Amino acid sequence: MATEGEYESVLCVKPDVNVYRIPPRASNRGVRAADWKLDAPDWTGRMRVTARGKVAYVKLEDKISGELFAQAPVEEYPGIAVETVSDSSRYFVLRIQDDSGRSAFIGIGFGDRGDSFDFNVALQDHFKWVKQDDEISKQAPDSTPKLDLGFKEGQTITLNIGQSKKRDKSRPQSSGGFGLLPPPPGGKLAPPPSSRSNNHNIQPPAGGSDTGCLLDLDSSNSNSVAPSNTNATASSDLWGDFDSVSPK
Repeated sequence: MATEGEYESVLCVKPDVNVYRIPPRASNRGVRAADWKLDAPDWTGRMRVTARGKVAYVKLEDKISGELFAQAPVEEYPGIAVETVSDSSRYFVLRIQDDSGRSAFIGIGFGDRGDSFDFNVALQDHFKWVKQDDEISKQAPDSTPKLDLGFKEGQTITLNIGQSKKRDKSRPQSSGGFGLLPPPPGGKLAPPPSSRSNNHNIQPPAGGSDTGCLLDLDSSNSNSVAPSNTNATASSDLWGDFDSVSPK
C-alpha cells in the first residue's frame, strides 16, 4: 500500500463511466458482460485513475460535486483488482474496498471504445514503471571500496611553489650560445684581443716595476705575429732597461 507523505499523481480521467451490479461468479470461467443489465446501469459518474507510490487507485466520483462513490486500490495489473471480461473490450470487473477493508465486485463500462483503451493503457504504463523500479532496486550495490581522498583531521600538506624557477635562475647563462672557456695552463689569463693588437704601444709606468710589465709583454708576444722593425727597436730598449736593473 502507499505510504504516508507520497504525492498523488493523476494517470487518467474519464467523464462518463457506468457501474453495474454483477451476479456472483458461478465458476472459474471468464466473466461475460452480456450477463449484466447493460441497458440499465446502477450508477453513472466519472472515473479518475491516480497513483500514490507504486499503488494505483481507480476512483468513481460524482460528476458535479466530485464526491467519492467508490474506489479500487490496484497493486498489480492484470490482477484480481481489475479484470477484463471475455466478450467485450469496453467492460471490466472492479474490486472496490472501503476504509474498513471490506471489498465487493462491481462491473464498469465505457460508452466509447477509446475511453476503455485509455484506461487500460494508463494502468499498463504505471505498472511497467513499477516493474522497472523494482529491478533497479534489486541490483546489488557496488562492492568496490571507494577511494577516500579527503584530508583526515589535523592532516596538512606542504606545497613548494616556485622552487624549480629558483634552480633555473641559478644556472649561469652564456651570451651568443658559447660556454665559458677554462683558464689557460699556468693559472694566468691571456689579455683581451684589443690589447694584443696594440701591445707595441704599451709603455712601462713611471716609477713602477719593469719586471711585471716585461712578463706581461713576453706572455702576449709569444702568441702574436712577428713584430716589425719599429717594434723590435722598442723591445730591445725595454730589455736594456731590464738588464740595467740588478738585484742588490
